[in-house]
Amino acid sequence: MTDIMPPQSALDDVSYDQLRQLVGLVDHDASADPFPVKALDAVVFVAGNATQTAWFYQVAFGMRLVAYSGPETGQPDHKSFVLKSGSARFVITGGVRPDSPLLDHHRRHGDGVIDLALETTDVNKCVEHARAQGATVLEEPHDVTDEHGTIRRAAIATYGETRHSLVDRSRYRGIYLPGFEPRESTVKRPEGAPKRLFQAVDHCVGNVELGKMDYWVDWYHRVMGFVNMAEFIGDDIATDYSALMSKVVSNGNHRVKFPLNEPAVAKKKSQIDEYLEFYEGAGCQHIALATNDIITTITAMRAAGVEFLNTPDSYYEDPELRARIGEVRVPIETLKEHGILVDRDEDGYLLQIFTSPIGDRPTVFYELIERHGSLGFGKGNFKALFQAIEREQERRGNL
Repeated sequence: MTDIMPPQSALDDVSYDQLRQLVGLVDHDASADPFPVKALDAVVFVAGNATQTAWFYQVAFGMRLVAYSGPETGQPDHKSFVLKSGSARFVITGGVRPDSPLLDHHRRHGDGVIDLALETTDVNKCVEHARAQGATVLEEPHDVTDEHGTIRRAAIATYGETRHSLVDRSRYRGIYLPGFEPRESTVKRPEGAPKRLFQAVDHCVGNVELGKMDYWVDWYHRVMGFVNMAEFIGDDIATDYSALMSKVVSNGNHRVKFPLNEPAVAKKKSQIDEYLEFYEGAGCQHIALATNDIITTITAMRAAGVEFLNTPDSYYEDPELRARIGEVRVPIETLKEHGILVDRDEDGYLLQIFTSPIGDRPTVFYELIERHGSLGFGKGNFKALFQAIEREQERRGNL
């Protein structure tokens, strides 16, 4: 029997049909997977000030605070805030004691993703397969228990200092993990605000060093049984000044999608080069958030102070664009007003927009994406996007 039903704990009242539409899921028989990934469990960040960063995500991204762990709950080394929006779960963590390893990590990399945690049905099976394929096991499979049940977990290393924690939640009914207590947000939402601004994580993009993209693509094939979903090279993903190469890997049902980028030789420094320099190595560059109403989402985020990349008027005036995209839900004039990009493929179309970097370093940023059948990543928008990023790089003096 095909097992594609996601765990109810991950859905958080987003229906499975909604999730299929939002992030482009496909049917898949998971029983034969050597590394059975069900879903992205959490995106775990290290922040210089976790308390303020968690507040920012509640105010600017409309997320709900649902759990907390820290000195007050018996965890003296660090604070962790668990935030939810639909099926998306972010965990914002920061060191408390001066000798915390988390502070060492932050000194090297700044605010960024330390863990792309994955929910699985069999932690032992995943680790056994990963070890046989040469992966570095950071945490051996073990149980963590409290009054709400037991979590089975482990962790393996991926690119840079990023890890994949592996989590089996089948025997646990708590709010997140043992050691966390429920916590409700005190942030007051504006009157009439939508219930949430995004419903799921669509994909997480990793930047790796020159010559390492194919290595990590192969790693995801061997270690995690992921499959190729897309490939972007050459003129499709270059401008007059900078270039990169990208390949996308995903688990079988496409719930977990990881585009992997590496820089390519060009006249000037690419966005990947800039990221690698300021992050001091490979890491997660941006996170795409799936929304079913991109206009409402970005209007609320802009009102809260989030900055988005600017798209020149010439993008919308190009007759080739209008011929290529056909009829879409939002009129071109409205897309132009909000700076939203649009692309169409054989399966449908998508709308997307990108934030400026959200921290002090020009590293992590976000994409908002609204899918209407399309399983792609906005290939037709790459040049416009990269030119917008280059304009920001030039302003920072990093092009």
